[in-house]
Amino acid sequence: MRVLFLSDARRIGGSEVYLREMLPRVKALGLSPEAALPEAEGTLPVRRALEAAGIPVYAYRDLEALPEAVDLVVASAWYPQSYRRFFARYPRLVLLVHDQIEVFYPLGGRYLYRLGYRLLQVPNLRRARAVLTVSRWAARWLERVHGVKGVHTVPNGVDVERFRPPLPGEKEALKGRYGLKRPAVLVPARMSPEKNHLAVLLTARLLPQVDFLLVGTGELLGLWRRAARLLGLENVRFLGRREDMPELYRAADAVLLPTLGENQSLATLEAMASGLPVVTTPIPAQAELIQDGLTGRLVPPWPPRLAQALKEATPELGLRARAFVERHHTLDQAARRLAQALQKLGEEG
Repeated sequence: MRVLFLSDARRIGGSEVYLREMLPRVKALGLSPEAALPEAEGTLPVRRALEAAGIPVYAYRDLEALPEAVDLVVASAWYPQSYRRFFARYPRLVLLVHDQIEVFYPLGGRYLYRLGYRLLQVPNLRRARAVLTVSRWAARWLERVHGVKGVHTVPNGVDVERFRPPLPGEKEALKGRYGLKRPAVLVPARMSPEKNHLAVLLTARLLPQVDFLLVGTGELLGLWRRAARLLGLENVRFLGRREDMPELYRAADAVLLPTLGENQSLATLEAMASGLPVVTTPIPAQAELIQDGLTGRLVPPWPPRLAQALKEATPELGLRARAFVERHHTLDQAARRLAQALQKLGEEG
């Protein structure tokens, strides 16, 4: 079955990493996946990786140049308006939704976000032939709150060989490489409002003997740098975009993600696979991955509570988290679920 995966991405994000990991695996399961991304420098690494894996790739300027004779077209878009162009070319689109569909902002902000999502995105989801999303709670939410029909769950997976606990002596060596002489908390999250970096900085102020390593870029990076300087936080480092995430996870002692909105967090899965205790918020997406006190900690995004949870985080939490990922969220498991969903849609015609 020939399946075209269509994206509007002009740079690499989580959806493009998903394509890079999933398409070679669903090909091995008997499907014939192809990828179409804009002709942009930012997506070149993903396009090259897919081509090296034997996946046909179209770097398009005009959607009309893309093939018509495919069995399914699966689209994911950074911008809701892109779907109008996609539907004009392929009326029977299947949409793949990775983005957070609800953000739990305080002071009524959550409901403003929901209104915007309903106005801008829900019409596309209702128009689609089917919707694939990466968490069970998101599927239920789309159906019950937004009235979207035909939603299928295809959970994310993580490379458990690349993201793994450190070998004996490895953590100490990596700490030496990164100049870490005391406990280190990793914060792998793009600098956008829903990631709640203000809570990270205020938590760091409560734990001056702990180093906080903030990985990621985004529109709020400059703001959080200035805030860290104003707060006098000498224990906070901004590391930007990194290619050595597996090593950073193995050098760290815990991960902090006081997020207000996720669908299914790849950063959380990577940290869990790396055997790290994760301290995060009890929003539905995170509660689907972490059982409080067993495989991590779920606490409200208040700095004193976050700081206390970090103090209490034990290596045993990380070991049980690793076992959970190995049982439920490997890349091969994710690819099988995706292939099964696509085959079912193909059989339905």
